[in-house]
Amino acid sequence: MTPKMTRTLGRSGIEVSALGLGCWAIGGPFWEGETPHGWGQVDDDESIRAIHAALEMGVTFFDTANVYGAGHSERVLAQALAGRRGQVVIATKFNAVFDETTRQVTGSDSSPAGIRKACQESLCRLETETIDLYQFHDNGFPPDQAGPVRDTLEDLVREGKIRAYGWSTDFPASAEYFAAGAHCTAVQAELNVLDDNPAIVAVCEKHDLGLINRGPLAMGLLTGKYKIGVKPSIDDVRGEKSPEWMKYFVDGQPNAAYLKKLDSVREILASGGRTIAQGALAWLWARSDKTIPIPGFRTVRQVQQNARAMEFGPLPEAQFREIEQVLGRLAA
Repeated sequence: MTPKMTRTLGRSGIEVSALGLGCWAIGGPFWEGETPHGWGQVDDDESIRAIHAALEMGVTFFDTANVYGAGHSERVLAQALAGRRGQVVIATKFNAVFDETTRQVTGSDSSPAGIRKACQESLCRLETETIDLYQFHDNGFPPDQAGPVRDTLEDLVREGKIRAYGWSTDFPASAEYFAAGAHCTAVQAELNVLDDNPAIVAVCEKHDLGLINRGPLAMGLLTGKYKIGVKPSIDDVRGEKSPEWMKYFVDGQPNAAYLKKLDSVREILASGGRTIAQGALAWLWARSDKTIPIPGFRTVRQVQQNARAMEFGPLPEAQFREIEQVLGRLAA
């Protein structure tokens, strides 16, 4: 078993492993029209084996969303955690409306009634009585219109349907607004060694919020697997028909600008016996004591490699500072 490395999920007091698992990919393909939002085909049995491997290595935090695979990710996670619910912390998200049969995203619903309906459906798919962390899944929703969303989440806490809530957003104003809620405990934001977000880090540190890091490996670039000419599949969110917000891959190809950044810090990340990916996760732990990276996975091997990053712990200060200098974020 990997040595125990834990963090507290913001002001909730909930203890989680310092590394979580992002369960987007195990949902399999789903679309909005012809635009893919999944990560290609998956093997549910392998997904379940991978989750069991994570548990054996000390991972206790699992992040999903109702829309991943149009409900399929939540269902697979429930199967994998059967009989082990008390050992883990489950986070899921709401906002998208979708058809489970066609796997098409058909809209969104952040109304109080819509949130309650989505919550009940996720509770059923996850086969649990309470969701530990329930997250608003709309990055750019105007914070000045989010009052009813936050109020509904507070009601769900009082009713025992959820333990705490957060917002999956990259915008500090949104995080600040939710932080005023008594049971807001986390922000989920895109953050990795190639793509820092100092403003969102500052909000989380100011308000004692957990900072759940989506995209901790830059959608796969920080594994070192993707080079120019290596293309994801057509039903992959990184493929040729990727959504407009996809920046790490362009027209199905790795973004050359990000690959150049990676090349400049590759040796530092991989020092001390780490893989590049393990170094990238270590950078996140060194960045702030609020961070909880949630790398995605589809195989047992991916989970084992990422979980072993906990054996190394945060990147040493000297290496962290060297990376910041190389990337121009810190004066020499």
